[in-house]
Amino acid sequence: MHVKEIIQYLEESFPLSLQESYDNSGLICGRMDQEVQSVLLCLDSLEATVDEAISKNCQLIIAHHPIVFSGLKRITGDTYVERVVEKCIQHHISLYAIHTNLDNHIAGVNGEIADRIGLIKRRILRPMKNQLYKLVVFLPKYALAEIDSALFQVGVGAIGNYSECHFRTEGIGTFKPNHLANPTIGTNNIREEVEEFRVEYIVPKPKLGIALRTLFEAHPYEEVSHEIYPVENNDQRIGAGMIGELPVEMDALAFLKSLKKTFNCQVIRHTEILTKSIKTVALCGGAGSFLLTDAIRSKADIFITGDFKYHEFFDAENHLIIADIGHFESEQFTPQLLAEKLKEKFTKFAVHLTDLNTNPINYL
Repeated sequence: MHVKEIIQYLEESFPLSLQESYDNSGLICGRMDQEVQSVLLCLDSLEATVDEAISKNCQLIIAHHPIVFSGLKRITGDTYVERVVEKCIQHHISLYAIHTNLDNHIAGVNGEIADRIGLIKRRILRPMKNQLYKLVVFLPKYALAEIDSALFQVGVGAIGNYSECHFRTEGIGTFKPNHLANPTIGTNNIREEVEEFRVEYIVPKPKLGIALRTLFEAHPYEEVSHEIYPVENNDQRIGAGMIGELPVEMDALAFLKSLKKTFNCQVIRHTEILTKSIKTVALCGGAGSFLLTDAIRSKADIFITGDFKYHEFFDAENHLIIADIGHFESEQFTPQLLAEKLKEKFTKFAVHLTDLNTNPINYL
C-alpha cells in the first residue's frame, strides 16, 4: 500500500473541506508515494510517538491532533514540534492528521462518544452551512435506473438518515443535432422530441466532483443537460457537536458516575445538578464550550465536553448541567474509531494502536 491510497480512503468519508479554518489536517510531512506496511494510530504525535512508530516498524503515523498548526519557519530541534517533524523525516515516516474534519462528521469523534454513552435519535448539534448542492439532471426514461444506481453508489441522494433519495417530474425534451453531433436518439439536422425525466438529487459539497464524473459516464447522451444549485439547508450529518437521547431516562448522579467510569475520568468538573434525571444529552469531543448556547437551545439536560474555563461554567445559568470530562478523556477512543475504519478497507498492512497515554494533565 501507499500513503496516498490510505489518505484517499479516509478523506472519502472525512474530506479536508470539513475542517475548521484554523486547523491543519492532512499530510504534514512525508510523501504520498511512500510504501506502507504498518500504521500507528494515536491522539497526539509526540517524540515518544515517533519512537514507538520506529520500534513497531510503522511508516505512517495517523494522529487526531496536528503537530503543526501555524507553520514552521525553521527546524532546529528547539521545540518538541520541530523535533517530531525532524525525526519523522530522518526515519522516513509520514505524518498525517485527521482533526476537525473527523470532529465535524456524524460518524466521527462525537459519534464514537455517543456510541460509548449509548445515545439514540442522534443529530448534529450545530449543523454546517453551505455544504449542500442540488444536482438537476434531464434524462431519457430508460436511463433512470442506471443513472440512479451509479449516483447512489457514490453518495448522492442522502438526506439525514435516508439514502437513495430523488425527486422526478415527467416531461418532453426537444433537441436538434447539427451535422457534427453523434446523437444517441434522433437524426442529424432533424428536431427530436423525447419523453424524459427531470431528476433532482441532493449532493454533499465534497462529493460534487465525483457526482458529475459519475453522471457523465452513466448518461447515454452525448451532451448531458444538467443544472447545479447551492442549497442553503443545513447538512444534518455534518457539523459541530451532537445531541441525542438515552434509551431509558437515568438518575442524574448515577449518569455522572457512569460517565466517569466509561471515560476513565480522574474527575468530572460539573455545574450544579439541577435535575433528578437525564434523558437528552448534548456532547462535543475536545474543547466544546463554544457550543453551550446550542446545547441550551436544544433543551439538553446535560452538556458533556472538555476544557471549560472557570467563568464559562456560569454561562449555563441553570439551564442544564455542564460536565467537563477532560479533553483527552473525551477523545481517547478516536484511534480505535480510525482502526475500525481502516480495517473495513485494508488488510495488507498492520494497524497499531499507540500504547502511550499522551494526556499532558495529571491529577493528585
